[in-house]
Amino acid sequence: MTAATRVLTAHVPAGLADKVDLLAARLERSRGWVVKQALAAWVDQEEERHKLTLEALADVDAGRVIDHQTVLAWADSLSTGEPLPPPVA
Repeated sequence: MTAATRVLTAHVPAGLADKVDLLAARLERSRGWVVKQALAAWVDQEEERHKLTLEALADVDAGRVIDHQTVLAWADSLSTGEPLPPPVA
């Protein structure tokens, strides 16, 4: 059984379309396959970014944060002979 599909149409810059065509030819795949792979990867990336953002906001709400000055001091120490240990929330 095959999954239901829908056609999506988008206008893209000609240069990007040319790159997709070249990549499809190099991979011996269809333009549609390349676009589908790219779109799936982008959706996965955005879903992960959203999940991580929600986790970060929950950390802030719970007070699990490191103040800016502590982070700056740690970052500045990295270029010294004796770097500080990474700060911990």
